[in-house]
Amino acid sequence: MKSSESLEGFYERNAPNHNLQCIGTIGMGHFNVFSREHCALLSPYSRRDYYKISLIIGKGKLHYADKWIRVDRPALLFSNPIVPYSWEADDEDQKGWFCLFTESFLQNGSRLGNLQDSPLFKIGGTPVFFVDDEQQEVLSDLFTKMMTEIESDYVHKYDMLRAYLHLMIHETMKMHPAETFEPYQNASQRVASLFMELLERQFPIDSPDTFLKLKTPNDYAQSLSIHVNSLNRSVKEITGKTTSQQITGRIIQEANALLTHTDWNIAEIAYGLGFEEPAYFTNYFKKQTGVTPNTLRSSLV
Repeated sequence: MKSSESLEGFYERNAPNHNLQCIGTIGMGHFNVFSREHCALLSPYSRRDYYKISLIIGKGKLHYADKWIRVDRPALLFSNPIVPYSWEADDEDQKGWFCLFTESFLQNGSRLGNLQDSPLFKIGGTPVFFVDDEQQEVLSDLFTKMMTEIESDYVHKYDMLRAYLHLMIHETMKMHPAETFEPYQNASQRVASLFMELLERQFPIDSPDTFLKLKTPNDYAQSLSIHVNSLNRSVKEITGKTTSQQITGRIIQEANALLTHTDWNIAEIAYGLGFEEPAYFTNYFKKQTGVTPNTLRSSLV
């Protein structure tokens, strides 16, 4: 599985002419809405750094965590920043809409709580809702209003868009989720997918007071209730990398983000990433990247 796709990565892949800074409201998160008619027929299997709701009118297969589901009628898909997924269309006749947004956009001024704990976005939940004709009409109307509103000059249009988004979530919560997920037959594929999901759940480290709980292949094996040898074999077979390499790669990715985007000192970053001493973290980081954390941070100034 590739590393997670950022909002910037999404726009580079799908809408290179859009100015990311001009979409949304400063300090209040990000939102945008698109038609599915010109989407790629095959999207990469990866985690995204944003939330997404898609009204899929077209046939295809959704790969999601350790499962897949056949979409053969109109469906609403909810994806979160934790669980990886990909879409594989059966043909070019793809219609509908999708909106993407950050949690800070939706939560602004609300009391929803953590989105990842909601019935629609929680890990282990069912993210696909097949809709009937009446439900499709209601959802299509909401997406159409979003498309119209985002192009308007109304000064409070993002408040309107947030209201439409809340309404869509509540309309969906009145429906029943699809229950036709099929497990993969390949046991190694399932184990590797569960490991990658669990690995991603350890991040981001969003406070100097939090710390990485699972640090070694054995930690992950115990959490998944399998032998560490089985975990190592499955991860290597499916991803081409060892369990230790996957863990290391994700820790370095997070270290880079913390060094770049926070003002935490090296000791705080080291502790958050599970290192007892800053010197251990410095040696670890340099071994993997060729530079020390301080050198990287200095180069960014």
